Amino acid sequence: MIRPIHKVLVANRGEIAARIIRTCRRLGLRTVAVYSDVDRESPHVVLADEAVCIGAPPSRESYLNMNKIIQAARDTKSDAIHPGYGFLSENDVFADAVAKAGITFIGPSAHSMKIMGNKLAAKKAAKEFNIPMVPGSDDAISDIKEAKKIGTQIGFPLLIKAAAGGGGKGMRIVTNESELAPQVERAMSEALSSFGDGSVFIEKYVASPRHIEIQVLADQQGNTLHLFERECSIQRRHQKIVEEAPSSLLTSEKRNQMGNDAILVAKSCGYLGAGTVEFLVDENGNHYFLEMNTRLQVEHPVTEMITGLDLVELQIRIAEGHPIPFQQNDLKRNGHAIELRVYAENAAEGFVPSTGNLKKYRVPHGEGIRVDDGYREGMDIPIHYDPMIAKLIAHAPTRIEAIEKMKMAIDQYEIDGVDTTLEFGKFAITHPDFIAGIFDTNFVSKHMSEFTQQEEEIDRTLSRFAAWLFEKRKSILVLPNLKN
Repeated sequence: MIRPIHKVLVANRGEIAARIIRTCRRLGLRTVAVYSDVDRESPHVVLADEAVCIGAPPSRESYLNMNKIIQAARDTKSDAIHPGYGFLSENDVFADAVAKAGITFIGPSAHSMKIMGNKLAAKKAAKEFNIPMVPGSDDAISDIKEAKKIGTQIGFPLLIKAAAGGGGKGMRIVTNESELAPQVERAMSEALSSFGDGSVFIEKYVASPRHIEIQVLADQQGNTLHLFERECSIQRRHQKIVEEAPSSLLTSEKRNQMGNDAILVAKSCGYLGAGTVEFLVDENGNHYFLEMNTRLQVEHPVTEMITGLDLVELQIRIAEGHPIPFQQNDLKRNGHAIELRVYAENAAEGFVPSTGNLKKYRVPHGEGIRVDDGYREGMDIPIHYDPMIAKLIAHAPTRIEAIEKMKMAIDQYEIDGVDTTLEFGKFAITHPDFIAGIFDTNFVSKHMSEFTQQEEEIDRTLSRFAAWLFEKRKSILVLPNLKN
């Protein structure tokens, strides 16, 4: 049954809220923005047809407050809520509450979220479809004795992971048995603090993997397909910073195999809408199921650029009850796309956040250049949220051309007032290993010293130039002795 959507409340902020609102406007749908006190003048608030303040800047008082968001939807007579990514986007309790309020949730069911939100439950569901898994425990670890037994079976090094976790929290690498007990305790403590669930499990540590994810779509009619892969191996703190599509690693055969496995993972939890299945690929080309993200990904623009599709539009149409308007064989890849997450961070100092005012903010323009941002010149970068300013995307017919176009776009991007990851992004995409396609998730740790040395040399050069210019000006300002 088709259930038309007329007004969408976007339960998010920043660039993703603005990006969703733009698609809704193109589709003729009215939009409602929610905002915290500090986001009152943000672009997503200005773009929306209506806006509702939902509280103070701390997330728990605004963007994580389910009751306030659902009440805002009721008050504005919104018939749908789009959660974006982050905040409540993968919260099954929120998805269930939205459905019970008679509002369409633009995303998967609470049931799917609950299964894939717990890594152990996700592994169990995927295992029934014979999806390849990293060797490890099938259940949560109950005590150290059990952990040692599993460690002996799979061998060191191994990885302790939070069952309810993500973003590197509750994760520990263990290289030998003597480290096991203290690392398990630390992982449990961090998992409990971060997710309210101290459950952890053990997996074999894949030392130098590629991180490849597959975009999937599923509708209410039972159709499930994939929109190819994204390469996400360049990361800091287990969070992606450079993504591209397609991956330089995959052959056509491997791409089809991983795409089919991703479809099976989606079917294992009765998935609906747009989602992402993540895999690790080892040095021998073996792929292993990692997790499923039950939402729109930060890096979804690279998929849109190579397929010509609007994933937000597809999410909305599927939520209304429409079938996916194409089949797997209809999909074709067009060119290559690269995305750089532009964070307000000092990369040379370990990617520490850099808050402050955007004294100057000029985005690049041109064919094949896309900027999804949530800030304007003169705005402050608040301390309360993720420090991402924008996503810079470059699309071209070939990978080399996309790299060149991204390099040009980085050079044209002007940001003053805060440190950003633009220079690190330029370093990464122009590094010989990246250009050759021979990199893995250790890229940042492996090459960080090269980047910091480069930055130090730039600083020394600028200092020498400044000193030279100062002396030059002094000599110009010295007047001749006219008395003689």
